[in-house]
Amino acid sequence: MVARVWHGYCPTPEHANAYEAMLKPELLPGISKKKGYRGSHLLRRDLGHEIEFITILLFDSLDSIKEITGPDYETAVIPPERKQHLSRFDAKAAHYDVIAATGS
Repeated sequence: MVARVWHGYCPTPEHANAYEAMLKPELLPGISKKKGYRGSHLLRRDLGHEIEFITILLFDSLDSIKEITGPDYETAVIPPERKQHLSRFDAKAAHYDVIAATGS
């Protein structure tokens, strides 16, 4: 399994709440129907001066990700309506081999 990890930051709680609402109940609309998709996690942390979000999308393999993104699989895709709430973000997603997982 491969985890696709990305960070985004909002400047205010109001922006963070609006951004979070756009990511629920599914981080990327339609992604759950894609072959190789295994689930996702959305994390939020208040840093005082900004609010951090981490998205973790799980896939069977890097090839599963490339089938969705194409060959430029590392580049983050952020729709304009979401980007307007971010003060900064990772230009690229990081990909990790999941070597152990427990719980649900």
